[in-house]
Amino acid sequence: MPELPEVETVRRGLEPVMTGQIIERAEVRRPDLRWPFPADMATRLTGARIERLRRRSKYILADLDRGETLLIHLGMSGRMTITGNGSRPAPGIFVHDHKPLEPHDHVIFHMAGGMRVTFNDPRRFGAMDLLDSATADQHKLLASLGPEPLGNHFDADHLATALKGRRTPMKSALLDQRIVAGLGNIYVCEALWRAGISPIRKAASLSRSRVDTLVPIIRDVLREAIEAGGSSLRDHRQADGALGYFQHSFAAYGREGEPCRHADCDGKIARIVQSGRSTFYCKACQR
Repeated sequence: MPELPEVETVRRGLEPVMTGQIIERAEVRRPDLRWPFPADMATRLTGARIERLRRRSKYILADLDRGETLLIHLGMSGRMTITGNGSRPAPGIFVHDHKPLEPHDHVIFHMAGGMRVTFNDPRRFGAMDLLDSATADQHKLLASLGPEPLGNHFDADHLATALKGRRTPMKSALLDQRIVAGLGNIYVCEALWRAGISPIRKAASLSRSRVDTLVPIIRDVLREAIEAGGSSLRDHRQADGALGYFQHSFAAYGREGEPCRHADCDGKIARIVQSGRSTFYCKACQR
């Protein structure tokens, strides 16, 4: 499932094409994804201007000029791609290079000016909903989310308080979206490896000094991943169809049996399963 860096990469790619632009026509080609689309979604989106395109955790939110907000979740295999970077063969003529629609192209936004944004989702675990903009933050998917890890409200004081008394493993605590929003399996593994913190140690046992170290490391990992266009392991594509390449920088995730890259460590990366998910870490230097 796309994590924060992948979703933010998609949002940034969509922004020049969608922010401030009118959806000339919305095309909905099936009744549902993970759950049914809202009633008359195509009609409610057609003609709307996108005032702002933002991200909350792993969700893209498009604030419309009609007082509604379109919530988009990419799910396991969803992607949003842009076509229409055409050419002008003669004055007043603009040719768009749209590709033929594919079977899993479920929602298409035909933007004024000819650009097209297509939501493709083979597994159909993605979702869309239309919310009242004034109360969007109270939606069931957004209401209980913790602070954004790249925002001002996520700091060492917040994390230390959130971990206090928690007997769950460190990895589970960081995956808890009520503690910090948007972190997923890949980037928690990478951040804990950089910080030298074991994913299986009890969250409450982490000292304040190590919390102080961990918070900026989480920020660094996410920023680097965003700059690299995210991690393309299976389905993720940027909005222009390009692959992300942060996977080439993994020090822990997916490196089972390979040497640890920490200086002066002769350990190897191990893989264990926590709550049904693979965890990668070095038993020798992550404490």
